[in-house]
Amino acid sequence: PRYFKQPPKPPNDGTMVWSVINNVRQGLKYRGGWKGLFEHMYTNGDYPFKMGTFMGADAAGNRYYENRVDYPFGQHRWVEPGDIHNFDSSSIAPEWHGWMTSMTDEPPSQEEAYIAKKVEAIAPLCDSDAPAVHNVGHRETLFNFHHMHNQSQIRSRGYGIGNPIVGLPADAPDAYYTQPGSPYNDASRPPAPMMVGDLGKDRPYKNEMWAERLMTPEEKQTKEREKELSAALQLEEVHKSKATLMAARRARGAGTIVG
Repeated sequence: PRYFKQPPKPPNDGTMVWSVINNVRQGLKYRGGWKGLFEHMYTNGDYPFKMGTFMGADAAGNRYYENRVDYPFGQHRWVEPGDIHNFDSSSIAPEWHGWMTSMTDEPPSQEEAYIAKKVEAIAPLCDSDAPAVHNVGHRETLFNFHHMHNQSQIRSRGYGIGNPIVGLPADAPDAYYTQPGSPYNDASRPPAPMMVGDLGKDRPYKNEMWAERLMTPEEKQTKEREKELSAALQLEEVHKSKATLMAARRARGAGTIVG
């Protein structure tokens, strides 16, 4: 019957194959060769290969792109990481993160020009000698360890061995946040014990028991001989004092003294 529609024609396999080849050719040209193409497939995995306008880069080497024509809203902005082996969403700089999530219209690379353009349309209410012409104000430049904005990742993988994944050297302090009172918080640790002496060769001690543990066998023998000599001298002093006391009593006629 005439009211039935004709079934759709099957797709032309030759056209599909040619479109794939054409996408690969464009990707090779856009990425500068096979290395750039495979790197893009490894990081983003988009197919067909994403192509857009380069909007800028941050200090970590992350490159930001935009394409409002070929991709829907929410997918029209993306980042290509500078370090493809150590990247996550926290590696995006805060100022670029606002642009990536469409919180701002202008990327940070064009922010100053955008503010200057908007300021021209604002009529001043009064004369001012303030150096700033907008309410953004002065902002300090932040420098994070290896451009890592998530400081909780900067921690050793073991005691004193560092973290080769993020480039933290051995014996370097961790940067992750610890609450006050935590034993991992340097400000909450009790002060080091007061040392009362030093045996030499970088062997301080805080009490006699500690010093005895640090001594060599020769030093322990020397200390025992000094103790014996000190005890003998003390005993000799006791005998001398006792003899002096007895002689004094006899001289006063105290009679017979037993002892």
